[in-house]
Amino acid sequence: MQIDKGESSAIALALETPRCTLILDDFKARKIANHLGLQFTGTIGVIVRAKLNGIVPSIKPILQKIRETDFRLSGEIELLALKEAGE
Repeated sequence: MQIDKGESSAIALALETPRCTLILDDFKARKIANHLGLQFTGTIGVIVRAKLNGIVPSIKPILQKIRETDFRLSGEIELLALKEAGE
């Protein structure tokens, strides 16, 4: 299974860094990280955590900005993120 050089470097660093959380959005990279027992989240997960930790007041405007880019965000994931963030 081939993944991007950046993701492979991030995974390699995570293997050397105990108790870290890796940020991955690529499906193949997530499968590899899971197989290696690494803890990971995605961009949307980071945004939700920011809301839950009081760093941002709302994720709705951030998700709107993301939708304006070429970042793939399914409606299902967006609804789940809003629910987890309490919005």
